[in-house]
Amino acid sequence: MLVAEFATPADLAHCRQMIRQGSKSFHLASLLMPNLYRQHARALYGFCRMADDLVDHSETPAIAVAQLGKRLDAIYAGKPSDDPTDRAFADVVSRFQIPRAVPDALIEGFAWDAEGRSYQTFSDVTAYAVRVAGTVGVMMSLIMGERRPHVLARAIDLGVAMQFSNIARDVEEDARLGRVYVPEEWRGQGHQKAATRLVEEAEGLYARASAGIAMLPKNCRTSINSARLLYREIGLAARRQNHQGRATVPLARKLGLVASAIWETPWLRSSNTAPCLLEGQFLLDAVSQTHAPAPSAKGFTESVGWVVDMLITVEARKS
Repeated sequence: MLVAEFATPADLAHCRQMIRQGSKSFHLASLLMPNLYRQHARALYGFCRMADDLVDHSETPAIAVAQLGKRLDAIYAGKPSDDPTDRAFADVVSRFQIPRAVPDALIEGFAWDAEGRSYQTFSDVTAYAVRVAGTVGVMMSLIMGERRPHVLARAIDLGVAMQFSNIARDVEEDARLGRVYVPEEWRGQGHQKAATRLVEEAEGLYARASAGIAMLPKNCRTSINSARLLYREIGLAARRQNHQGRATVPLARKLGLVASAIWETPWLRSSNTAPCLLEGQFLLDAVSQTHAPAPSAKGFTESVGWVVDMLITVEARKS
């Protein structure tokens, strides 16, 4: 169980139910994780999902964003509001010393969605992806006990690549809803070609993320690499069908990708030479300025599958 100062067993059960309802497939995957680790990840998921829903379903999104800021104030003051997700997330924040700047950035991404922000350049889209997905990678890494800047940089790469895959998959559906995430500077060539360029940009980030996988604890690497290959395939599938309709990956293909991950993971090579995305550097700066808790051996051994829960949270952004 999560070592809790604020959360009750009922609070943790509430977060578990949020995953079950929000993403059935990834909830099933999460059942394969060690119980202690699942509690930490579910607490993070619950707060992220609550915040997203609060902004999305509000008639006055700006007020909802302000409310979230006040709730974070209370969480970081050690006085979470009377809500199960706030109490559960307060325990995670306290135990793993998550800098306030990280969830603040996540909520800023929600605010950009609420205001219907237009993204003029590729850097603008990357900044958005850093906020709604790169932040999740950083927080999950901190839960795993990993705070080294070059490893966190690769976690940001992976989160951003996943969000690019999401955008490429949903470009047609988003356009019908009046949501456009491809940059304005690419739209002259049409949404389909612009989405294909986004898939190509994701390819480079997925490749860089593989170097980060090799720097993580050995018992995490195959799980993380499987997630990388599975999510990468979403973007590739969308490109194959020219971004028409919602791309899906058949079960047989998923199993093949997992087999590929099992085979190739021992051969991945680490590298700390690639810089962090400029749009994500502020997250690394925030972590470097925060006191690092003593590593927990138990935390490391029970961290298998942290990217699966990162996927749960990223997937919740589009469901």
